[in-house]
Amino acid sequence: MQPFRFPPRRNRSTPLALAAAACAGLAAGYSGPAQARPDTLTMTCAQAAALVTSSGAIVLGTGPNIFDRYVREIRFCSGAEQLKPEWVKTRDNPQCFIGYTCFVPSRDNFGFR
Repeated sequence: MQPFRFPPRRNRSTPLALAAAACAGLAAGYSGPAQARPDTLTMTCAQAAALVTSSGAIVLGTGPNIFDRYVREIRFCSGAEQLKPEWVKTRDNPQCFIGYTCFVPSRDNFGFR
């Protein structure tokens, strides 16, 4: 009786696998150029409102280190969230209605934040 011999192991490092691993490694270390957040203080009221309307949902800066996500309608919120109207300061209007924010109602906030 002869002992069982395993077949010789093949090298599984194909050029395609090596290329995929190299691309994945490069992509993990690259975050891309940072995008500037649109700032309502540099826009007119009409421009800010039009940006929310055309985007549907967008994160806007409303001051130094202050930002929030504004939406056009309820379908841009998750299932348990509701809409809250929002007014922000713009270049030409200190209280410009630009859309809504999404929030989760609770007993503590009685429907508003």
